Amino acid sequence: MGELIKVTVKNDQQLVSARDLYKGVQVTTRFSKWVEQNFKDFIEGEDFTSVTGVTDMPNGGTRPIQDYALTISMAKELSMMSHTEQGKKYRKYFIELERKWNNPMEIVKRGYSILQNENTKLKLENSEMKPKALFADAVSTSNTSILVGELAKLIKQNGYDIGQQRLFKWLRNNGYLIAGNRSDRNMPTQKSLELGLFEIKERSFQNPDGSVRITKTPKVTGKGQQYFINKFLAKKEA
Repeated sequence: MGELIKVTVKNDQQLVSARDLYKGVQVTTRFSKWVEQNFKDFIEGEDFTSVTGVTDMPNGGTRPIQDYALTISMAKELSMMSHTEQGKKYRKYFIELERKWNNPMEIVKRGYSILQNENTKLKLENSEMKPKALFADAVSTSNTSILVGELAKLIKQNGYDIGQQRLFKWLRNNGYLIAGNRSDRNMPTQKSLELGLFEIKERSFQNPDGSVRITKTPKVTGKGQQYFINKFLAKKEA
């Protein structure tokens, strides 16, 4: 996959420049207006941060300009919201970036690199446990929360056969997600939130008629990923 846009990594999170994305998706609105119209649906400090970029001057010098560092998740949504052919292309590119970033082996590599940089030695009792322990440590260092479906894939890739629907059912039956025919079905229970296993991602969108629509999505934290993977690995070995 060739590089469509420059991606940087900070605090174990992939980021792209808002100005680079703005140029790439080829919207006709000026940059400041594009930001004003689209950024209101996102959270500063979580989805994006304000940064200072530079632009080239005709005399060969540079001058500072306002820019923003965007998460891949936000960049993907902005690409879709652009309603351009290039926007579709960038959205597919970001989906592939996320898929590779959340690949278990990539998580292991990042986690191992973090541990090495901190001069932390992994104390593992035997070679059979090494991949599992390394994976668990790598996940626990991740700042990225994932969807329940993505957790199901991680668990399956680590040897326990389970799909998204079966995992949702197991989480409800075991008191981690709310069960029953309720409006908050599949939302984290108070126990899950207090343990730090889940977080709720809340977004507000303005409908064409002017009303506001709020969506809530349960996401599994790094701590939750480690917790549930360990639980299913233990079930496999029992």
